[in-house]
Amino acid sequence: MKKIYSFLLVFLLATGSLFAQLETPVTWELSLNRISDTEAEVVITMEIDKGWHVYSAYLDSMTSALPTEGFWSDSATEYTIVGGLQELEPHEDYDPNFEETLKWHEEEAVFRQKFIIHSAEDFSLLGEITFMACNDRMCLPPEYVDVDLLVKGAKNPIKKEVEAIDYNDTEKDGQLNEITDELEAEGEGSSEEDRSLGMIFLLSFLGGFAALLTPCVFPMIPMTVSFFTKQSKTKSAGIRNALIYGIAIIVIYVLLGTLVVQIFGSDALSALSTNVIFNVVFFLLLIVFGLSFLGAFEIMLPNSWANKVDAQADKGGIIGIIFMALALAIVSFSCTGPIVGTILFQSASHGGMAPIIGMLGFSTAIALPFTLFAAFPGWMNSLPQSGGWLNSVKVFLGFLEIAFAFKFLSNADLVLQLHLLERETFLAIWIAVFGALTLYLFGKLKLPHDSPLPFISVGRLMLGLLVGTFTIYLIPGLWGAPVKLISGFPPPAKYSESPYGVGTKPHDDNIELPEHAHFGEHDIITFDDYDYALKYARKVKKPLLIDFTGHACVNCRKMEQYVWSDPKVLNMLKNDVVLVSLYVDDKRRLPKDQQIMSELQEGKKLKYIGQKWSEFQAVRYEQNSQPLYVIVDADEKSMNKPTGYDPEIPLYVDWLKEGISKFNKK
Repeated sequence: MKKIYSFLLVFLLATGSLFAQLETPVTWELSLNRISDTEAEVVITMEIDKGWHVYSAYLDSMTSALPTEGFWSDSATEYTIVGGLQELEPHEDYDPNFEETLKWHEEEAVFRQKFIIHSAEDFSLLGEITFMACNDRMCLPPEYVDVDLLVKGAKNPIKKEVEAIDYNDTEKDGQLNEITDELEAEGEGSSEEDRSLGMIFLLSFLGGFAALLTPCVFPMIPMTVSFFTKQSKTKSAGIRNALIYGIAIIVIYVLLGTLVVQIFGSDALSALSTNVIFNVVFFLLLIVFGLSFLGAFEIMLPNSWANKVDAQADKGGIIGIIFMALALAIVSFSCTGPIVGTILFQSASHGGMAPIIGMLGFSTAIALPFTLFAAFPGWMNSLPQSGGWLNSVKVFLGFLEIAFAFKFLSNADLVLQLHLLERETFLAIWIAVFGALTLYLFGKLKLPHDSPLPFISVGRLMLGLLVGTFTIYLIPGLWGAPVKLISGFPPPAKYSESPYGVGTKPHDDNIELPEHAHFGEHDIITFDDYDYALKYARKVKKPLLIDFTGHACVNCRKMEQYVWSDPKVLNMLKNDVVLVSLYVDDKRRLPKDQQIMSELQEGKKLKYIGQKWSEFQAVRYEQNSQPLYVIVDADEKSMNKPTGYDPEIPLYVDWLKEGISKFNKK
């Protein structure tokens, strides 16, 4: 693809044509699909060149990749936007640009945005679609597609205050159905999806065993065995009833997962997993669940529910067995509810069938021992006696719930960039939580429902040592240690009070920063505005090094970390040039008086800082990939040929020396 771009560029220059617009690997088309008189959707169809991809609308909030997003103008009377962008099932694979597994679309992508019509008059639907195209070597700057579609008014419009419509209807027009059938037939991404669902099942299965070892569930095993031994007249009848009981438990929990998917929709669940409000709400829920596990209070469903179900269970027969399984789910809710909620949320972020698979794994773990002991009651003698250890398991889970809760609060803080829960604060909270858990396991901390602990068992001692070791391991993270064991849980190192580490000075205090400059990578004095940088370069009579970069550009980070850190390179960057870093994916809005019309795309206004620098790069240097490095003089004339990503330090040193030398000879 890069060779094709180079050929086109040479051809244009050779024929003397004006360079009006760069080639793009993505072509898009907007259309309006009328679902009913009062419902419609914007359909964005993208044709993507081979080897390139655009990202899903729903990516993890921690990733640097930019999702495909829709932004819509508010309307007081004409329409209401419903939910987020809907999309066909994306491909999921390892992305070398961001060094993580991500979801994306190849060859063709279709996104839909549903809205409800409140106006009888025709109106314009205004908005903007943003997306980023990448291949396996680089990413292009984000593209911004303006939406301005004429919508016919409804004959019987829905009033704004009445919105009692099923907004989760996923019925597509004929074109979308056809594309979906083709993708399903090809089985695209099936192996990656299978691995992901397999991991969800395994983790949920382990969660089910954890719930089994709680005081709400474990003591019910002998009660269940007693019920079946009394009701079953023969051994075969006992095994049959036990199997029905186990299947009923699984069906109840799987129906719960199915219900969640049907109510919210798989795409809506994916959107919720990266939503700030939902992350904050789930943080509060986990804190409440954790405090409940620690013994602050009990979370229970109404007693009337359990009484009614018990009455049905007493009738016996298959119906009685099914109601007994339902009674287990209701009575054990105070212990299983927090775990079920956590599994549903985590699996929801994967979308599709994941919540159902999660509930299948959880319920299988719950049902298995009940079924086996009910079928073979003689095994009961091998079970440990109920006692204080059950409450200890519950307390252990409570500490884990509280620790994991702060991951969701961190997600919300990172999205909003509030810096309320930076890396040091997050680690301090985890150290406090796991430190308290260590003291609890060693018997130095007592909670409301704990039994007297005359001695510590060997198993509890080993677990305490393990948790204590983990707590000590976290402590150096407060001073900048990477703590790789929990990579992905705390905020990144740069989202920190001390990104350089405690006690390390980032730069010499005696250095005076020029106006509009800041200390950038490796403490290089850096500008982020071209005009200010050029003015300063003219003042100090140094060449200007333009660094076209991006927040989501992995190769840019590699150049900064591995090439710029070389002593020879660093010395020249600090002393021989003026550096300006222009971020082509900066999504901050330009002031109104700086929003100008694009030279490359007729009728399009440049609204964002990133758009300004992206177009500047394309118009001035006829390239649109990052990183791109250019050395210019006071008259903005290039000193040598621009260079891009090349991790060979000697070549970059030679390139810098060439540009600086030509500037000095002028």
